Amino acid sequence: MPLSKLTEFLDKHNKKYVVIKHSQAYTAQEVAASAHIPGKNMAKTVMARINGKLSMLVLPSTHRVDFGHLKEVLGTDDVKIATEKEFEDLFPGSELGAMPPFGNLFNMNTYVAESLIDDDEIAFNAGTHKEVVQMSYDDFEELVKPEIIPLAIKHA
Repeated sequence: MPLSKLTEFLDKHNKKYVVIKHSQAYTAQEVAASAHIPGKNMAKTVMARINGKLSMLVLPSTHRVDFGHLKEVLGTDDVKIATEKEFEDLFPGSELGAMPPFGNLFNMNTYVAESLIDDDEIAFNAGTHKEVVQMSYDDFEELVKPEIIPLAIKHA
C-alpha cells in the first residue's frame, strides 16, 4: 500500500496523523532511531501463518513475538512465521517488509500486542523504508479493529 493510499484512507476517516521521512532503515529499531521515535512507540509488523491463513502481528519494536505463548492464547499449534515469498505480492506499492499494519485492508486478521495499547501514539512503516506514519493508537485501533492479545515479550 503506497503512502498516498494510506493517507487517503486516514483522511477519509478524519484521522490525524503525521508523515515522517527518515533515512533508509530496515529494522523497526533502526527506523525508530532514524525517525527519532521511542522504540516502544514504533510498531513493527510480523507476518505469520495462523491455521494456514496469513495474519499480521503488530508489536513494539522493542519486543519479539512469543510464538509459544501465541499458540497457547490462540488455542492452536498451527502458528509459524511467514516467509517473504508467501506475502511479497500481497501489498502492491509497498516495499517488502514495510507494509503498514492495516490487515483489515487486505482481508487478513490483525493481532496487536497488548503492550501497545497503553501508548498514546504509535508509528509504523508507511509502505517504504524511508517513511513512517505516526498517529493516535486509539484511532489506529478504531480503524483496524485488531484482536488484542499478549503476543510479545521484551527483548532481553
